[in-house]
Amino acid sequence: MIIRKSKSELETMREGGKITAACLNLLAENARAGVTTGELDRLAEEFIYEHGGKPEFKGVPGPPGFAAFPASICASPNSMIVHGIPGSYRLKEGDVISLDVGVRYDGFVTDSATTVAVGEVPPDTKGLLDTTQQCLAAATDQMRVGKRLGDVGHAIQSLAEARGYGVVRDLVSHGVGRKMHEDPQIPNYGRPGSGPRLLPGMTFAIEPMITLGSYGIYVSERDGWSIYTDDDSLAAHYEHTIAVTEDGPWVLTEFAGEFRGRS
Repeated sequence: MIIRKSKSELETMREGGKITAACLNLLAENARAGVTTGELDRLAEEFIYEHGGKPEFKGVPGPPGFAAFPASICASPNSMIVHGIPGSYRLKEGDVISLDVGVRYDGFVTDSATTVAVGEVPPDTKGLLDTTQQCLAAATDQMRVGKRLGDVGHAIQSLAEARGYGVVRDLVSHGVGRKMHEDPQIPNYGRPGSGPRLLPGMTFAIEPMITLGSYGIYVSERDGWSIYTDDDSLAAHYEHTIAVTEDGPWVLTEFAGEFRGRS
């Protein structure tokens, strides 16, 4: 069941989305050589609480046999696609890192991610990041009343594969709202004209995950969370929380410049 939100609920989600977006922008500005992912996590947690939100990821129950997620952000460098646990890893020149933030604000969750290049990176890496960001933009453009979810996945897949990149199959975009993961699961590939029809008030976290090589994945046996490309190729990950409205897509986690929020 896809839960539709009222206009007032969407406004609340946008207020939370401002916190999410500003936090992500702060992390991107500080993701530089010499900084640890644990330092970025502490920066994010402090920012979220200072602005009236709560980190949504912290304490999420782990897979069977593993502990709950211990941090406020996911920080996933290089061939790690998503769900990286921040800690002692120190960023170095040439790394790329996916930074993923989820914030609960006034009962609703917004979720957003970006991938940052640390210093100079080669042209093929830059092409991966640019294409993944363009995949998110193409998917966002499909978030219109009357379109179908298959159109969203197809927009991602067709752009990425036309340029020779891998589209991760086993990880999906998803509904979001009162919970971080609501129905439906949305593959980042698909047939145009297939799937549920989009209606006003639907909200989704759209998150293309694209690689320089294979779309296969494996999960770390050490922590049960971190997910990598199976061929060690670089991965990029961008995400926005987006609402379907009568006036077109509304990106609830769009960064709007200087942010003060509620303290």
